[in-house]
Amino acid sequence: MNIRQALKMAWRSIWGKKGRSVLTMLGIIIGIAAVMTIVSAMNGYTEKTMEQYAAMGSNKLEVYIWNYLYDEDGNSLGKDYFPDLYDYCNSLKELVAGVTPEAYCNATAVYGTKSSANMEWEYDDNGNLLSSRPQLYYGSDQYSACNNLTLAKGRDLTPMDMERYNQVCVLGSEAAKAFFGTADPVGKAMQFNGQNFFVVGVYAPRLTGEAAKNNSMDNIIVLPYTARRVLGGEAPEQFVVKVKNAESLAEAASRIRGFLKGLVNPNAGDTQVYSNDEWQQSMNEQMGMISLVLGGIAAISLLVGGIGIMNIMLVTVTERTREIGIRRAIGAQRSSIITQFLMEAAMLCGIGGIIGIGLGTVGSYVAGRLMFQMTIYPATWITACAFSLSVALGIIFGIYPAVKAANLQPVEALRAE
Repeated sequence: MNIRQALKMAWRSIWGKKGRSVLTMLGIIIGIAAVMTIVSAMNGYTEKTMEQYAAMGSNKLEVYIWNYLYDEDGNSLGKDYFPDLYDYCNSLKELVAGVTPEAYCNATAVYGTKSSANMEWEYDDNGNLLSSRPQLYYGSDQYSACNNLTLAKGRDLTPMDMERYNQVCVLGSEAAKAFFGTADPVGKAMQFNGQNFFVVGVYAPRLTGEAAKNNSMDNIIVLPYTARRVLGGEAPEQFVVKVKNAESLAEAASRIRGFLKGLVNPNAGDTQVYSNDEWQQSMNEQMGMISLVLGGIAAISLLVGGIGIMNIMLVTVTERTREIGIRRAIGAQRSSIITQFLMEAAMLCGIGGIIGIGLGTVGSYVAGRLMFQMTIYPATWITACAFSLSVALGIIFGIYPAVKAANLQPVEALRAE
């Protein structure tokens, strides 16, 4: 028997019992669809996160300086280390492109009748972000360089703003829309805790296209670091250092760690320096582990489906015992019998795999739209692996029934009813 004949016989057997075949394939269909949807959704989540990392800028170091000293009321007694860190990083011109605090400002922003106190995070029924409260940050004149921001209007913060304690601010694109709509905010005064601050610039959006819709990353207001004098707030503990290129990350991190070791008394505080590459690598590892766990759970249905295939093939062997006996009696080789039943099992699983791939593609699209507001389709390698896996399952779980059929003795098979 050649392969073509085996395929024809397998197809006739499957088509002749359509209802039973469909029920048998359900485990394979559900398993393939679930695995494809989960893997595609995790890939979409990783892609979305990497897009945000790229928007915030690459080649960055996150520097933390924690303070251990507090008074009886819980107020920090720690030193403000930023001026020393600022001067040191600016001395590393060959390595460092910028340094800034990454400190929240708890002030309330007001312009006309609009107040940040009345702006909340709002979502629609599908979980899509509709609006959010602007986030206020204290930053240096190098805040935009450290956070991958470019100006759309006006000017950026300058060293002179820090030295003269100028009460100015720069708005992110979403914050400008929230307070000023389509009007030009440059030159207008906003109030922060009752203090006037003049808007000197507006940043361009960091994300574009569909990803930029209601983008909270650009819903920011950046104030000079020295505005703490009038708006309050403890000395910052988190800082961002922008390194000129990826090759300089390790050396810059090493030098800054050495500098902080001599700057901060270990009895008064602690320090840490991380690169964003480490964060991304750690996140990718975590997503990989989650994908494996979820994929493993979904793969259980594939195992159940494979057992179902084995069971139905054993039933088929019993039903066709007399046919097998006749074929053996007229000279059919054991290899021909094995090939016939393996082809039938592989075709059964292959058809289930194709249906599962179709459902998995639809599931990936729906998950992408609902969860990430982006279009996700399974990668070609995922589709190829899914189909290959389904066929392989048919062969693996079809081996035992096929061998059992091939080992039937012709005389006993012919006597079967």
